[in-house]
Amino acid sequence: MTPSPYCACTVLVIGDIMLDRYVYGDVRRISPEAPIPVLRAQSARAVLGGAANVAKNIEALGAKAILVGLIGDDAAGREIAALCPPDGGIALRAVVSASRPTTVKTRFMSGAHQLLRLDEEISTAVDIEAEALLAAYADALQSADVVVLSDYAKGVLPDAVLAPAIVMARAAGKPIIADPKRLDFAGYAGVSVLTPNELEVQASTGISPATNEGAVEAGQAALDASGADAVLVTRSARGLTLVRRGAAAVHLPTQAREVADVSGAGDTLIATFAVLVAARADLEEAARVANVAAGLSVAKQGTATVSHDELAGALHAPAETLDRKIATLEQAAIQVRAWQAKGLRVGFTNGCFDLIHPGHVRLLSRARARCDRLVMGLNSDASVQRLKGPTRPVQNQAARATVMAAMEAVDLVLVFDEDTPFNVISHLLPNMLFKGADWGSIDQVVGSDVVIAHGGEVALLDFETGHSTTTLIARASLGESAGQTLGESGS
Repeated sequence: MTPSPYCACTVLVIGDIMLDRYVYGDVRRISPEAPIPVLRAQSARAVLGGAANVAKNIEALGAKAILVGLIGDDAAGREIAALCPPDGGIALRAVVSASRPTTVKTRFMSGAHQLLRLDEEISTAVDIEAEALLAAYADALQSADVVVLSDYAKGVLPDAVLAPAIVMARAAGKPIIADPKRLDFAGYAGVSVLTPNELEVQASTGISPATNEGAVEAGQAALDASGADAVLVTRSARGLTLVRRGAAAVHLPTQAREVADVSGAGDTLIATFAVLVAARADLEEAARVANVAAGLSVAKQGTATVSHDELAGALHAPAETLDRKIATLEQAAIQVRAWQAKGLRVGFTNGCFDLIHPGHVRLLSRARARCDRLVMGLNSDASVQRLKGPTRPVQNQAARATVMAAMEAVDLVLVFDEDTPFNVISHLLPNMLFKGADWGSIDQVVGSDVVIAHGGEVALLDFETGHSTTTLIARASLGESAGQTLGESGS
């Protein structure tokens, strides 16, 4: 394990501490007493949940977490304390209540399938414990770089705790990140960043974040309601949208390749985001890294964490990861069908992409922001020669495919030998087809009739002028000629 770059960061988490239990077994028969499966238990485990899972993710990244919340004077509370040993990365500052039990969620599992979840909780607002919670919070605040309000609506963050906690953090100059559960975002007035999911932001603002435009509108409404500096809307398979005051919105596509279990992914995201903010990253960079961490989390079964080694590996993808993004037409068609079966919108674009320039990068980013997965069709070397002449391409198709696979906006690359991508589009049947606005009109785009006939959409995206492969080659040729002339005159 490599040393964590976040070891000097401390995040204070206050909120609803839970214990997540898992009972694993197999089902071989239906009960004779009722039409329900009989689970034969084989093993069990318990992990930190809720606000405690946020703290656990902070610890996994190599940062320090201070956890303030409430546990009961019971076996589950003692189990939580045992999962936060004094020599670990979580400093537990829990208030022990004699009147409220520890919140426990028990999931009964058969293989990867959850049969039933049992919740043991009291979710009314804390009363006599509020003063003790604020005292523990105030003491911990001195050591923290960032505060996370982890609200699961289990009663630990009522007005009597939430409002003073925000006031104290602002007075201490600490950034405050709130994961909300209230419908009225005004209750989080004064926080730095609000991180609602798509259901929460729609329930609060009445605006659907299903499209990028809707996400921005909903995020802006959440900004106005909460007075926050920024709102990070988590949109499940659609990724993240960051809305800030006085800055353009940022849309980040989801980084999940395969989804095993979404439980706890939000905890991983907010923990990573908070650690990056504690490390003084800007909000866009913090959101980008948190998005990658959440993608790693959903690929794991059950409540899980992501280590800094895993995160570093994902942020610096090895070559074999790039190779997996390069497919044949048949492989691409299978993958596209699999994505579409999960309800993901698949986009397609194509081109020679010989020498990559900023115009290419922005075009691909704009395309990816409008779909869930983007497939790149790349003209083969023979195809490029027929279209551009015998001196092209400058880079062969293997090199160009590798560069395309390394692009964050591109999810899959395939090489085609025809002059146009009509055959590829007919096989893949993408939900969206993207081309540059220089094509003039949608009916001129090859394959547009096929996509539209199958209920898809064709979009012409703004193409930045002043950038082209031809211009780059011309500049390089002029530089080479000048160099030769100077060499001759000096000999």
